[in-house]
Amino acid sequence: MTGLLFCGRELAAVNKPPGVSLATGRGGGAAAVARLLACLSQREREQLAGPLFLVHRLDVATSGVVLLARSREVHRQLAAAFARGQVHRVYLALVWGKVRPAQGCFDVPLGPDRRDRRKMRPDPAGKRATTLYRRLAAQGPVSLVKLAPLTGRTHQLRVHLAAAGHPIVGDDLYGGPRHHGVRDRELRSLLSPPHLLLHAFRLELPPALGGLAFEAPLPEAFTEALEGLGLASALAQRDLRP
Repeated sequence: MTGLLFCGRELAAVNKPPGVSLATGRGGGAAAVARLLACLSQREREQLAGPLFLVHRLDVATSGVVLLARSREVHRQLAAAFARGQVHRVYLALVWGKVRPAQGCFDVPLGPDRRDRRKMRPDPAGKRATTLYRRLAAQGPVSLVKLAPLTGRTHQLRVHLAAAGHPIVGDDLYGGPRHHGVRDRELRSLLSPPHLLLHAFRLELPPALGGLAFEAPLPEAFTEALEGLGLASALAQRDLRP
């Protein structure tokens, strides 16, 4: 499910679908905003008429909450809040294996992978990267986890989970197509989604910026996987705040 989550005078929140690139490149932030708006309905786009500035990015394969500022001043304030770690984020991921211990912290510095320019890797000399995690439920060969990044490094959640031995389902770049080893056909189908099952579920602003919180519904493939695995009810019963 995609769409406009919130539209106010100063900012907007959009549920980015997987597969949409927010890379700036030559077109700058305006090109990324245009790609994001193309996913919305005509009525939603009309609500967002006027200048829009991309505040932060998600990976192409990652879905979920993305903020847009409606003025350069608000963009500056939001960007500063992100840089200071004042914006709290919660991601949901379906990962391979039973995550143990059930909760903890990945505190592993990251740097570029010199053998593959597309990737990042654990690197003691790299930049600090910290992720809090909690296993919400486990079923068969996978676990549903809640992730709260305290830093914002490229591919941080994907690399931390892969380094811990629990790559995200659908993440062929860091985890490989593990679904090939699942014997049950129905289960194998559920665990071979068309995209990475990593979703930016919730984002909370600090009180100084209104204290607003936004939640984005899961994309269809993620919902189907949880329902097929019997994990949807477990998700509904958990506290998904940071």
